[in-house]
Amino acid sequence: MPELIDRESKQAITLPINLDFFTSRYKTTNGYYVFSAPVLYTVEKHLFYLLRNSEEKVFETKYKMRPDYLSFDEYGTTILGQLLMYVNGVYCVEEFDLDKVYIPSLRSISDILQDKIPTQTIDNVVEVNW
Repeated sequence: MPELIDRESKQAITLPINLDFFTSRYKTTNGYYVFSAPVLYTVEKHLFYLLRNSEEKVFETKYKMRPDYLSFDEYGTTILGQLLMYVNGVYCVEEFDLDKVYIPSLRSISDILQDKIPTQTIDNVVEVNW
């Protein structure tokens, strides 16, 4: 098991969709980070683009309630499991048991992420002491 985690972490740092690459978009000039609200605006806006650039496959039972496994087998990373659920109209992991599944191409996912994630320009963020 440890070698799988090690292999996945090494693969994740080379993927263009690695979330760590987006930190510079959220860092302000004073060194603090600002994060956008947790909404699916980018995916919602481009849902039909993702569907148009998807491959329809027969859903295998080994992926029942495991979109992260499907994500890993298709893209080499588990971080796109939630995207697969959303694209297939599944909003709860217990409902991830389908007859067919739509798999967006990695190119289409990359296309919507390239310039669709807004860059923060806020400079007046201050530290919060909890």
